[in-house]
Amino acid sequence: MPIHIRAEASDYASAVLVPGDPRRAKYIAETFFDPGARQVNEERGELGFTGTYKGKPISVQAAGMGCASAAIYYSELIQLGATRLIRVGTAGGLADGLQMADTVVAMSATADDQIVSQLTDGEAHSPTATYSLVERAVQLSREKGARVHVGPIVSSALFYDRREGIMQRWKDRGHLAVEMEAAVLYTLGALHKIETLCIATISDLIASEQQAVRISDAELKVGVDRMMEVACELAIG
Repeated sequence: MPIHIRAEASDYASAVLVPGDPRRAKYIAETFFDPGARQVNEERGELGFTGTYKGKPISVQAAGMGCASAAIYYSELIQLGATRLIRVGTAGGLADGLQMADTVVAMSATADDQIVSQLTDGEAHSPTATYSLVERAVQLSREKGARVHVGPIVSSALFYDRREGIMQRWKDRGHLAVEMEAAVLYTLGALHKIETLCIATISDLIASEQQAVRISDAELKVGVDRMMEVACELAIG
């Protein structure tokens, strides 16, 4: 039994949704899974649930914020037999043309966090999603009526980043958005030969390190719910 997920392999499906927020994990299980989902983890408040979606096994496990926290939960889910991890979260929009509640499907994730380098023993690595999941996520998102953007994002080590101009430099190099976990997810996926994808709903539009416009709760719910329907279909597909 792992240290931070107090469960057995039989408690989790092979496909797991991995939001950061434990409240979102609970919401996903209660709102999108078939009736009867059961809680399988509550250690340290990081809630996990297993049930079915359209009759097929599926799990959701909160993973916290940042690569350091997420790496613990992704690694322990892999120890428990997970073969498909889909991060469902929010991101700050960088690219022109992004709108609140848009869907970003992250093809790759630049690692602005030393954890990825530590995992690869300092060797250069490009954290990249599983393409079949990218392709299917785009198709499903469009079918749901979402505005979809596909491309690279940044996984930042810092939420409150003091480096002057860093957001603009990321934008100038073609990044769509910034979040905090996808790079380590994709790196662990490569190391352990499992399928990985990050889908994110745009929750902020970032003009600079000091300037960002935040989405309303109502807009965010619409975007997240649409994203979750896509993620559940991906998980069981």
